[in-house]
Amino acid sequence: MSTNIELLEKTLPVAPLKIVAMESCRELGQKINDYIVSFRQNTINEVSESPLYVNYRSNNYLVDCECPRFGTGEAKGVLRETIRGTDLFIMTDVCNYSLTYTVSGHLNHMSPDDHYQDLKRIISAATGKAHRINVIMPFLYESRQHKRTKRESLDCALALEELTAMGVSNIITFDAHDPRVQNAIPLSGFDSFSPSYQFMKAIFLAVPDLIPDKDHLMIISPDEGAMHRAVYLSNILGVDMGMFYKRRDYSVIVNGKNPIVAHEFLGDDVKGKDVIIIDDMISSGGSMLDVARQIKERNAGRVFVCTTFGLFTDGFAKFDEYYEKGYINKVITTNLTYLPPELYEKPYFAAADMSKFLALIIDSLNHDITIGSVMNPTDKIHSLLEKRARGEQI
Repeated sequence: MSTNIELLEKTLPVAPLKIVAMESCRELGQKINDYIVSFRQNTINEVSESPLYVNYRSNNYLVDCECPRFGTGEAKGVLRETIRGTDLFIMTDVCNYSLTYTVSGHLNHMSPDDHYQDLKRIISAATGKAHRINVIMPFLYESRQHKRTKRESLDCALALEELTAMGVSNIITFDAHDPRVQNAIPLSGFDSFSPSYQFMKAIFLAVPDLIPDKDHLMIISPDEGAMHRAVYLSNILGVDMGMFYKRRDYSVIVNGKNPIVAHEFLGDDVKGKDVIIIDDMISSGGSMLDVARQIKERNAGRVFVCTTFGLFTDGFAKFDEYYEKGYINKVITTNLTYLPPELYEKPYFAAADMSKFLALIIDSLNHDITIGSVMNPTDKIHSLLEKRARGEQI
């Protein structure tokens, strides 16, 4: 008797799992769903026939939903199936600018504000019915407006407070621009994950001859804000790190921020070494490319750029130019936000697929088991390095 009960206690989900993949991230949602289906089909135990496991194994955890719009541009959230009593995970990509809608006949591209409003509409449709609501927002909405300078709005904190007030229990994000924004919601779940392991795996697959040791590799932080990422990765790999700091002109404001006058470098000699520049996002890419150029001018070897969110707001012309000039060799970014199809054709691009990682996070949370090992990729990176040293397939 006790064996069955112990097994149930260890594996019983909080509630039947359901995933809402908003239109902005349908493709990623489908991949995550397929992974969870395979995880659960391979989990065989004698208690799975118990009525407590109703809907545990399914070919589809995705919910049929949409946010149709009226002619004025107003919208509503519609769930086309029951989600009563479920552990609901709602995924959205607020950076997907490829989606459009019409306002009185005029075509509009969806902005982060539009995606955020649609997210709230779906939460509103589910509130009071779902057992628990979790939001997966890889790029945290308004995360770049995380602190106040003089008379400014605190948009990120406001959004987090609003979501929790609507009944959201957990907010899952990646590489939050400043993780301290969670101080706005100290009594709610907030997890910011890092794709360090996926970056290293993608680099090793894209650049098989990369030698991850002190004599051949160096990690660079493009600014002081990305320091903790570079320090972590350099410690794990046992290599040196350096950093740039941005010298800004605080007397003027251009496009809402003080323009960068120069990037100053602090660190050891990079001559002849391959370099990994790591940051949370590429917006226009200007800062990252300037750092790459300066690194090459210091006679570095190959330059690899790793960024969680490749937004490429100014297009790819500058990246193409810098690749042709030899300033950059690879740009590795995740599929957590929308990537234009043309990017996949670029010779310098490599993708870090995050779908299996997200599926593990969702499955762990649904079972209310620890996600400490998922949050800390140290062991996985060590295992990856050992496999590579033995010449095994990664």
